[in-house]
Amino acid sequence: MSVDLDAVRTFVAVADTGQFSAAADDPAVTQQAVSKRVAALEKDLGVRLFTRTARGVRLTIDGQAFLPHARHLLQAEERAAASVRPGRRALRVDVIGRQLAPAELLRGFHRAHPATELDVVTLFDAEAAIAAVGSGTIDASFRAVTRPARGLANGIRAVRVFDEPIQLLTGPAHEFATAGSVTPAQLAGHRIWMPGIVAGTEWAAFYDALAAAFGLTIDVTGPNFGTEPLLDAIAGSPALATFVGEQTRLLWPAHYDLRRVAVHDPVPVYPHSLIWHGDNPHPALDALRTYLGSVPPGRRAGTWTPAWAR
Repeated sequence: MSVDLDAVRTFVAVADTGQFSAAADDPAVTQQAVSKRVAALEKDLGVRLFTRTARGVRLTIDGQAFLPHARHLLQAEERAAASVRPGRRALRVDVIGRQLAPAELLRGFHRAHPATELDVVTLFDAEAAIAAVGSGTIDASFRAVTRPARGLANGIRAVRVFDEPIQLLTGPAHEFATAGSVTPAQLAGHRIWMPGIVAGTEWAAFYDALAAAFGLTIDVTGPNFGTEPLLDAIAGSPALATFVGEQTRLLWPAHYDLRRVAVHDPVPVYPHSLIWHGDNPHPALDALRTYLGSVPPGRRAGTWTPAWAR
């Protein structure tokens, strides 16, 4: 059995007013049409919803039982429509990962604008994000952009908003575990294990460029079982290390005794950009862009980024 939501809406209006005539306030809906809708709903449900009295109508026992569910149906309809209605639905933003710097930027925006509803999604890579922005599936994305602005689809905008320093993560027995900092040149010849890198993605492009620039060995062989097994392997190895973003949120057992080591001279920074469509009408998008304009971009002297980010 299917329920006609227009009939449900009419039923609720009649229940609230106690009159078929009062429920026909819309000039396009006559009292006769109201009666027909209620009758059709009663037929679909197989019960009487109203009894007629000298003063109008009143709910039957079945009508009283159905009324709260009818209201919930109409509320669900409104929520469903609002979820995709520009200007009323949540601002839909893609981040590369929920533990990474863009998610922290978005959390900061939400703290500054707590009334703004956010729908946070994680797409696979920059190409998927750019396509989703172009189609209107999402409103914005935080990604590294590996091609010039003129290479983006018509109407797509991209602005670099935050440079995140890259750190070395080691276990307690690693050669650099007690170092205050290391240079990229010192890392040459050491195995940096990053099994989560996927060829063809923007993060693969970043680490390929970093490895080429400083003669690093970045091992992407898997299998990639996720963050926890990676941290477990790093903690127990005197030879393995990995790269993490300075603002990447990681938790590990205390006995792992992992160390975050700053990389300097120069500081490799991951270039996060905000991507959006210039014709997007969502009112919260301008607020997000304004907020990001007030956030220190993280750029400093003595940094390195790939040529495509300069």
